[in-house]
Amino acid sequence: MPFLLELVVSLFLIAGALFALIGSIGLARLRDFFMRLHGPTKASTLGLGCLLVGSLLYFSFQRGTVSVHEAIVTVFLFATAPVSAHMMAKAALFRGVGKGGPSRNYPDR
Repeated sequence: MPFLLELVVSLFLIAGALFALIGSIGLARLRDFFMRLHGPTKASTLGLGCLLVGSLLYFSFQRGTVSVHEAIVTVFLFATAPVSAHMMAKAALFRGVGKGGPSRNYPDR
C-alpha cells in the first residue's frame, strides 16, 4: 500500500475516533435532552462517516475495486441519522420535555 494512501486512511480513522469520542463526552456531560441529542448526533455522524470513508479507501485499494458496501452504509448513515435525531426531538417536544433544566440522571448539573 502506498505511503500516501496509508496516511490518508490513518487520518480518516483518527478523525473518526476523535469525533466519536467527542460525541460520547457530549452525551455524558451536556445538561438537558436537546443538548445531549445534538452533540452525539453531529459528532457520531461525522465520526462514523470518517471511519467508513477510511474503510472504503483501504478495502478498495486491497481488493482493486470500489467497495460498494461501505459506500452504501455511509450514504444510509448520512441520510438517516439527522432524520432520527429530528424525530426524537419532535417526540420530546410533544411529551413536554423541558429545555434547560437539569436532567433526572444528573440533578446537580
